[in-house]
Amino acid sequence: MSIKDWPAEQRPREKLLREGSGALSDAELLAIFLRTGIAGKSAVELAQYLLQDFGGLRQLMKADQDSFCRHLGLGPAKFAQLQAVLEMSRRYLSASMQRGDALCSPQETRQYLSDRLRDYKHEVFAALFLDQRHRVICFEELFNGTIDGAAVYPREVVKKALQHNAAALIFAHNHPSGIAEPSDADQRITLRLKDALALVDIRVLDHFVVGDEVVSFAERGMI
Repeated sequence: MSIKDWPAEQRPREKLLREGSGALSDAELLAIFLRTGIAGKSAVELAQYLLQDFGGLRQLMKADQDSFCRHLGLGPAKFAQLQAVLEMSRRYLSASMQRGDALCSPQETRQYLSDRLRDYKHEVFAALFLDQRHRVICFEELFNGTIDGAAVYPREVVKKALQHNAAALIFAHNHPSGIAEPSDADQRITLRLKDALALVDIRVLDHFVVGDEVVSFAERGMI
């Protein structure tokens, strides 16, 4: 049965307009993106199949073009649409973090850092540079490493912080394994950076480890 033949209260698009996007399942959201199904499958049934085949929404959304286009109902046009949606999301989050907006939402910060770092195949160490009112000056990826770690140099971080006239920093790095548990090395470099920046009166507010979840040093009392 086609979705247009479903009762109105069960149709994903009508449900979104009535209850908001948060009320929809991953399959229903994906069905709205797909718009149409294939022979023998409605858009929702196709979405359910794709989510199961890819292993979830995140895996589908980070798939490369070849992997994406090998599936029935998907192709270069849909891949281009998806990349546009993802880039709009990144730009929206980036705009919300621009200077002039106070950093007052830990969840928004988590989401922004996760979207920026979680899909790298290698480790990346980055920082949010903040002014005295904890408004974002800029975000920078500072160091790149192998899948096992990134070489982080406190002197270079201090230099960057002074260049940006930052009063405080939030650090973040990803664990490509997806396991966000901070390592002993993560704790040691955080303390080294905190001590180095304290010499020039710059505070370290937090350090986030990005994996399948996002772990905050501050929330754990580790900073």
